[in-house]
Amino acid sequence: VRYEDDALMILNKPAPLACQSSSRNAAPALENFLMAKYGDGFVFRPLNRLDKGTSGLMCAAKNAHAYQLMQRTLHTGDYLRQYLAVVCGRLEGSGVVDAPIAKEDAATVRRVVDFEKGKPAVTRWESQGVFGEYSLVRLTLETGRTHQIRVHMAHLGHPVAGDFLYGTELACLPGRFALHSARIRLTHPMTGEVLEITSPLPEELQNLLQ
Repeated sequence: VRYEDDALMILNKPAPLACQSSSRNAAPALENFLMAKYGDGFVFRPLNRLDKGTSGLMCAAKNAHAYQLMQRTLHTGDYLRQYLAVVCGRLEGSGVVDAPIAKEDAATVRRVVDFEKGKPAVTRWESQGVFGEYSLVRLTLETGRTHQIRVHMAHLGHPVAGDFLYGTELACLPGRFALHSARIRLTHPMTGEVLEITSPLPEELQNLLQ
């Protein structure tokens, strides 16, 4: 828990760890650990979710009122999410991926860029440097589609390193890929205070750049 008050908490999730338990995931999830910490009356109200294989910052509301107020700020300037990703290949400069995303089909969790059936999806990216066969990229989400960064980076021809679904799995990243939620900046729903929390790139992802 990186920040907490009566209205919200900002969490730094490790990977691989699912946010919530499901029929497909029998292993303990972040939700289970929080219920053990706060007791049986605790209700997990995540504002944004991270894939099991993604580490880093996410925000959850502590009550229904705060959740409703904060939901209105998603995908606005009052709720900024930035990620760091180690991607395959040489990627320099900056740009915007404006490419709609749709589910590939009913039998899979994969998403694809689909300009006819997809929902709008916009990702801003800026290269932070090239390191051998990899590049470090800072990404800012303007929308929140499932697997958005992973799909958009693969669409650019630079899949996230270790992404078993849209690229190639890496033995040095068991159960995860090289995507990290590095920064959250939000306007507090009760006080109007601007909160900004950052999280450095995990060691196993730094090692890829060396």
